[in-house]
Parts: sequence; C-alpha cells; structure tokens
Amino acid sequence: MNAVVLAVIGLIAVFSGYRFYSKFMAEKIYQLDPDFKTPAHAMRDDIDYVPTNRVVLWGHHFTAVAGAAPIIGPSIAVVWGWLPAFLWVVIGTMFFAGVHDFGAIWASVRNKALSVGSLTGEVVSHRARNLFMIVVFFLLLMVNAVFAVAISTEFINTPASVIPAWTAVFVAVGIGILLYRVGVGITWPTVVGTVILYAVIYLGELFPVTLAETAGIAPAAQWILILFLYAAVASMLPVWLLLQPRDYINGIQLFVGLGILYGAVFIAAPTVVAPPINPNVPAGTPPIMPLLFVTIACGAISGFHGLVSSGTTSKQLNTETDARFVGYLGSLGEGTLAIVAIIAVTAGFSMTEWQSAYANAESFGAVGGISAFVEGGSRIASEGLGLPIGFAQTLLAVMAVLFAGTTMDAGVRLQRYIVQEWGTIYRIPALTNGYVATAVAVGACLVLAFGAGGADGTGGMIIWPLFGTTNQLLAGLTLLVISVMLVKLGRPARYTLIPMVFVTTMALLAALYQLSSLYAEGRYVLVAIDVVIIITAIFVMLEAASALMRERRAAAAPAG
Repeated sequence: MNAVVLAVIGLIAVFSGYRFYSKFMAEKIYQLDPDFKTPAHAMRDDIDYVPTNRVVLWGHHFTAVAGAAPIIGPSIAVVWGWLPAFLWVVIGTMFFAGVHDFGAIWASVRNKALSVGSLTGEVVSHRARNLFMIVVFFLLLMVNAVFAVAISTEFINTPASVIPAWTAVFVAVGIGILLYRVGVGITWPTVVGTVILYAVIYLGELFPVTLAETAGIAPAAQWILILFLYAAVASMLPVWLLLQPRDYINGIQLFVGLGILYGAVFIAAPTVVAPPINPNVPAGTPPIMPLLFVTIACGAISGFHGLVSSGTTSKQLNTETDARFVGYLGSLGEGTLAIVAIIAVTAGFSMTEWQSAYANAESFGAVGGISAFVEGGSRIASEGLGLPIGFAQTLLAVMAVLFAGTTMDAGVRLQRYIVQEWGTIYRIPALTNGYVATAVAVGACLVLAFGAGGADGTGGMIIWPLFGTTNQLLAGLTLLVISVMLVKLGRPARYTLIPMVFVTTMALLAALYQLSSLYAEGRYVLVAIDVVIIITAIFVMLEAASALMRERRAAAAPAG
C-alpha cells in the first residue's frame, strides 16, 4: 500500500472530528460559556495562573501531552501489523482522546482549576481522591524517569541533537520576556525563534556534544542527572517565563517538523512494507487483544493528558470557549504525530529491514521505538525532500527530544503540585512549600532511576511495562469523574461513559494479563506494584459508580 493513502485518510478523519464532533461536544455536552470567569483570571498570580493566548496555550498543551509516547507506542504496536495501530489511533483520537482532554480542561476550569485527583474528591468522595492520587503519582514517576532515559539515550546516539535541544530553553526564556514583560506581539518572536531553532540544527551538526565518564558516572547517567536538575529548576519558575513559551515555540517547531514529514510522505510516496495484520509476530509477543489498547496510549487516549489538562492548562485558559481549541485540537496534534510515526516505521525500511527490526519482541521497547522512528522517518525525509540523511536524523532526534523534554517539564511540575496537595490534605505544612515539594518529586524519580537501575540511572525502564495499563486506567477514571459531573448537571453522559467503559475494560484485562506474566517471570516487585494499581483503580471506580448512581437517582426523584 502507498503510504500517501494512510496519510490522507488519517488527516481527513481526525480533522473532521475537530470540525464536527468537538463542536457538538462544546455546544451540547460541555456547554461552554464565553462569559465564565476562568481561574486564570479569578486566581491570577502570574506564576501558575496566567491568562494566555489560545494559540500559545495550544502549543504548551500539545507538546506537554505528546511527549515521546505517540512515537514510542505506535512504533512498537505495528509489530501486530499497521492496520490495528492505524485504526486505533484514528478512532481513539476522534472519539476518545479529544473528548477526554477537552473534558478534563472543562471540568477543572469549572472547579477552580483543581487537578483531576483533587477534583475526584469534590465530585466523587475524599476516599476516592486519596486512592486516585496514588495512581497519579505512580504514573508521573514512570513518565519522568523513563523520558529522562529516552532523552539521554538520544543525546548519546545523536550528539548533534544536544545544542539544538538546549538552545530551545534560552529561546523560550527570551520569548517569555518579550511577550509578558516587553509587550511585543506574538508574530515576530515566533518567526525569529523558530528560525533560530532550525538554524542551530546545522550548528549541532558542526559541534556534536559528547560526555566522557566522570568520577565513575557514565555519560547516560550524567545526562539523567542534568535533566532532573533542569526539570527541578524549570518546575519552580513562573509558567510565563519558561514552561509556556518553551512549549509554544517547541510546538511551532514540531508542527513544522510534522509538515516536513507529511510533505516528504506525499512527495516520496513510499510503500508500506509492513503487513496490515502480521501473521508472523516474534516469539514472546503478547496478544493484540487487549495489549494494543495500552501499547498505544498517547496518540489514541492517555490518562497523562488529564493530568496536564487539569494541572497546568486549566490554570492558563483565557476563556472557557478556548478549551475546545486547546484540548481537542491538542489531542489531534498528537494523533497526527502518531499517524506519521506509523508511516515512518512501516514505510521507511525495506521489508527485510522491517522484519529484522521487529524480530525480537523482548528487546524492542521505548528506546527502540524512538530509534525506529528516527531511522525510518529520516529516510523518507531524505528521499522526499532531498535533505541530507544526517541532517534529517538530527532533525527527527531533536523532535523526539523536545517532545520528551517538554513532557518532563510539565511532569515534574505536576508531581510538585501533587506533593503540595498531599501537604494540604494531610496537614503537613512542609510539603506545601514549593522547594520541598520539588525536592520530594525529583528525589522520588532519582531513587527510582538510580535505586532500581543502578549507576546507569535506567531504573525507570524497569517499571515501564506498567506504564500503558496505569495510564489507560487513569484515562478511564478521568472520564468517569467527568461523567459524574455531567450527570450532576443533568446532561447526557454516554459520550464519556462509552469511551470510559471500553478503555477501562481493556486496561484491566491488560493489567491482569501482565500480572500473570510478571509472576511467571519472577518479577515480584512489579507484581506488587501492579496489584496495588489494579486494586486502587477498582476501588476508585466503585466509589465513582456509586456517586453516579446516587446522582441519577437524585435526578429521577420527583421534585418537592
């Protein structure tokens, strides 16, 4: 099959979802009010709560939620064939991810920008909130620890990506100052910033950066330490100074990168060499049902998105009607990335190369997914646009690093919020302090990275197998909380309940499958974590289901 066919079908489908389905959800279900005073105005502090231009906020939301996962998941899932992965990405983006992200922003904005964990306490029960936040903390721990490994690996594999990736930080600070302190319009900082970010890719090619082992610390571990130090500082800065402009300018750069990839696909018209359904999966490959639906999370639906939607995005929403543009369109940006990732890893290789790359199910993990995307995508870009293969590889490596880096920025900040919320809930004043909370958040990530992984800092990869199920359980729980809110307001909840039932069922089945396989492999620490997550999620669902039934009975009761 010609890859152009996949690109056209995918793009038309997801943007039809924005044009029609998101409009229906905005007007009939969430019923957005342009006159509602959002927390960005009502609680403005110019640190976390800042009214923001919707295009800038879209850039923040898109890059923060995307991370490297919509590259990693689809790149792994094509081991079962390209068709199941493609269908799940397209359908999931339109009817699952958009509804979830959009709904989480709306629900948080309507409740003083509470995080989805705290919102559970307001909508369901305090007991459900406490349990929910355990799942949230585990998920953020996985995301931050694993993405640090993914970024450090790309820095080592592609030293030319180091200068472009770090330049983005300085460009972002400059844009933040120009927009919020000097009062410059958004156009020229965007143009100049984007040009700089692409220009330094050539600089990175000329001056690749490599680290040598120092004091017995390997280069990969050094990068991980540097990344967490940066993330700790970034999480404490006002959102307007670094997080927001970094995500925005990265979003523009990455959007241009997507344009380059899709343009190359349309020009080169490569052939998809992978089979639609792979009849010869490698030995040890888990069953497609239900594992497909947790392998591809970001790009179809992801619980992490709810954390960003309610943790940072809702605090910056200028008007409630912007939630559709930021939330639903942000999820479409991720869907388009997942679609082109599928094309890159199924049409960027010869059949022999593809079969070789997907010959070993056990070794093909998160880092392998990024590497396959960079390799396949760079070949398509080189063939279609005539880019030097080295430049194309650097370009895509920088794309992957920037996506993962912006997610780490948001992830550590969200982890800090959760620690501070725990300090408020359990009346531990020290934890409400931003510096202490940041230290706890980063400390937990480093304990996992180096305590479980040893001197190389790869401990996050140990619990990575639990990411997909945990992430999708969280997405189901978030949709359930939104559904309870809708029932309380007397609005139809089936548009959130149907996706909730499906994704939760798949996630629980996948978790149970993993539980048995992990036990058989003797990985008892992961078994214990998996059991805690499953039991916690079930209790939250039972609490939420009880609240749902209670609200429905109250709505059905005769007045007076």
